[in-house]
Amino acid sequence: MEGAYDNRDGKIWMDGQMVEWRDAQVHVLTHALHYASSVFEGERAYNGKIFLSHEHSKRLHFSAGQLDFEIPWTAEEIDAAKDAVLKANGFTNAYVRAVAWRGAGPDMGVASKRNPVRLSIAAWEWGNYYGDAKMKGAKLDIAKWKRPSPETEPSFAKAAGLYMICTMAKHAAEAKGCSDAMMFDYRGYVAEATGANIFFVKDGEVHTPLPDCFLNGLTRQTVIKLLKEKGVTVHERHIEPGELEGFEQCWLTGTAAEITPVGQIGDYTFDVGALTRDISETYEKLVRA
Repeated sequence: MEGAYDNRDGKIWMDGQMVEWRDAQVHVLTHALHYASSVFEGERAYNGKIFLSHEHSKRLHFSAGQLDFEIPWTAEEIDAAKDAVLKANGFTNAYVRAVAWRGAGPDMGVASKRNPVRLSIAAWEWGNYYGDAKMKGAKLDIAKWKRPSPETEPSFAKAAGLYMICTMAKHAAEAKGCSDAMMFDYRGYVAEATGANIFFVKDGEVHTPLPDCFLNGLTRQTVIKLLKEKGVTVHERHIEPGELEGFEQCWLTGTAAEITPVGQIGDYTFDVGALTRDISETYEKLVRA
C-alpha cells in the first residue's frame, strides 16, 4: 500500500462499522484536533496475529481514563475489531493503529463532556521503522526538548498531545542526518527516544531508564522479561548523561521500532554487539511464534 494516508484503497473500522478508507473522515471542529483529547495504540500483527493485542486494548482504555474520557467499546470488542480490520484488508503482517478521541459535539471549548467519544482502527503494511538502521545501528541526535514532569501532564498515557515535542525533536534530528533523537527528562536523566524506549549494555549487564515520567512500553516490558529469562541482569534506574560514554551497546524498543540497534547518540558510539543481536533474534522468534 502506497500513497498519502488519506487516499488509499482498503477498509477502516470506525465507530462500530467497516467503512471505505477514503470515507473515514472527521469534522474540522472535532475537539481532539483543537485540544489534543486523543489517545492511541500502535500494534503489529505477525502471521495474522496481533502481538499483545489485549494488553494494547486495555492500555487504550487506561490512557482514555487518564484524559478523563471513557471509550464506549470494551477491550474485548476492540480486540475483535482489530482482527476484523486485518481480515477486511487481507493483511497477515501489518501495523495496526487504534485511536480514540473526543469528537465534534455541543461543546467547542476546553471542556467537552457532552461531545461523543469516537474510535477508529486502521491497518497498513509497514516495514522497518528505522529502515536499514535495523541492521547497522541507528544514529540519534540529542533533543533539546525534555520529557515533562508527571505533575504537568499525564505521563503514563499514550496520548497524542505528548508527542508534539517528539515530532519537533525528530524533525530536528532528521535535518542533521539522524534517524531519531534521544530525550532527557525534566531532571536531566536519560529518558527515551521520540517514540521508543532505550536500553544500554555495560559489562554484560543491561541498564534502562526508570519509566517514572514517560511511557513504560509493552515492548520494553517484554524485552526486560526476555533478558531476565536469559539470566541477564537488568538495572531499571536513573541514568546520568555522563554515563553514555561508558556504555558499549545500545538499542531501542517499541512496537514500531521492534528492537533497533543504535550505533551513535550525539558524539557517543556503540557496537551492534552480541547481546543486542541475541535479544533482537529472540524477540523476533517470540512475536512470530
